[in-house]
Amino acid sequence: MEALNHALFLWINAPAEPAAATVRLAMFFAEYAIWLAPLALVAGWLWGEPSTRRHALQAAVAAVLALLINVGFGLAWDHPRPFAIGLGRNLLAHVADASFPSDHLTLLWSVAFSLLWHPRLRRAGVALALLGLPMAWARIYLGVHYPFDMAGAAAVAAFSAWLCSGRVAHTLSEPLHRLALAVHAVALAPCVRRGWVRR
Repeated sequence: MEALNHALFLWINAPAEPAAATVRLAMFFAEYAIWLAPLALVAGWLWGEPSTRRHALQAAVAAVLALLINVGFGLAWDHPRPFAIGLGRNLLAHVADASFPSDHLTLLWSVAFSLLWHPRLRRAGVALALLGLPMAWARIYLGVHYPFDMAGAAAVAAFSAWLCSGRVAHTLSEPLHRLALAVHAVALAPCVRRGWVRR
């Protein structure tokens, strides 16, 4: 399996003389596209209806849980990144920690998959899920991840989103939801009074 992982990586990884425009595009998806996930959740919380706020909070919890699962994988299996073993070309500075799974893709897809559970937020979930495809390509192209790291991210994200969508998870997250509403009411009171955000 590792031989297949390496072969797929070398097929996607940047060539010896990559086009500057392709590298810039890859840098955007690898480094900056991730911010659309938290921005979507913040927007859902500030301007969404009560149900949207609840789902945004559940998606945030799913993302945190997924990243904690990734930490566990990294501690249990210190799988080296491609550049750490001299494989392919590395065009993105990155610490040489465990490669599996991809934290960037895990975060993005855990939010996306969480939103997909709810019909009213499904379009946003689809958009974020599709955004993960060029992100996955970019992080392989730039030499910091393998294809199997992306498959692992998809599995962790799907599991976390599923776990945080159930009735038990909903019950456990209710105190957090009430706390978030209380903080919102106090911290954003001036914005609420001016009608800039929802009460």
